[in-house]
Amino acid sequence: MLPRFGLPMTPLPEISIVVPVFNEAESLPQLHGEIAQALDGMGRPWEVIYTDDRSTDGSHTVLQGLAAQDPHVRVLRFRRNFGQTAAMAAGFEHSRGGVVVTMDADLQNDPADVPRLVERLEAGADLVVGWRKNRQDGLLLRKVPSRIANRLIARVTGAHIHDTGCTLKAFRRELVENLPIYAEQHRFLPVLALGSGARLVEVVVHHRARIYGESKYGMSRAVRVLLDLFAVKLISGFSRSPLVYFALLGLPFLLVGAALIVVLLLVDLPINSIRSRAAVAYFSLLVMTVVNFLMLGLLAELAIKVSNLHRRKSYSPLATRPAQ
Repeated sequence: MLPRFGLPMTPLPEISIVVPVFNEAESLPQLHGEIAQALDGMGRPWEVIYTDDRSTDGSHTVLQGLAAQDPHVRVLRFRRNFGQTAAMAAGFEHSRGGVVVTMDADLQNDPADVPRLVERLEAGADLVVGWRKNRQDGLLLRKVPSRIANRLIARVTGAHIHDTGCTLKAFRRELVENLPIYAEQHRFLPVLALGSGARLVEVVVHHRARIYGESKYGMSRAVRVLLDLFAVKLISGFSRSPLVYFALLGLPFLLVGAALIVVLLLVDLPINSIRSRAAVAYFSLLVMTVVNFLMLGLLAELAIKVSNLHRRKSYSPLATRPAQ
């Protein structure tokens, strides 16, 4: 269980801001001031959940101070460093608002954009994704790799989103509750949401240069993103049609078996020869392999259909709201 700090909870909020935090002590006071200004201006109940990913620079002390001063603040703290995706997932789990907005703690996302994202969400979208069209980052180390990654993700997944890496997003609660994430897959939430039939829109947001601290991104994270892209593509396709995937896995064995039959018909081998018996044994093994793949596919189809029956009630609000 994650320890919580702060004053007694405010009335049930309409908007929850989720902010993963790792070594951003200098940015936090200014960030919270801007969040409070933006959300107070909307005139609606709100909360902000800071998830401290076991910072080592005093961020947790700063967050405790903010929680002591502002009843809107709730603080979660991991017992060790788990990464941004886990911090975001913990914030989702503990959030209470019907609208959940995510943003970075480094001041590069502008809290003043939150009202526009919420407005687009309430106009009919299920997920609003920020687009850092004028990105204030280094060209070679940040902009170019990001553009390559976005184009690769669009090509592999079919989800044509300009800026999948922008943390500033607004979600409907029912969507958040049904999007399990792990590893570095927080950037693939728009792809997963589109796969579930959610309506997605992009909004150009203000992006600012980093003032404090250092970037947490590096080549190791780029490699993890590529691996997660492969996993997301496989899982998203598999969950829609597992039988097709298992049939494709069995196809090479089927082709080899067919080729073996052709060879047996064309080559005149004695029926009782060792080669004939070996060929028949290999063919039988190939056929059994294909049958096993098909049976696994049928079982997977059954498991997914049962799972969808349990989740149908959770997804119904997305399906029944009239298109805008």
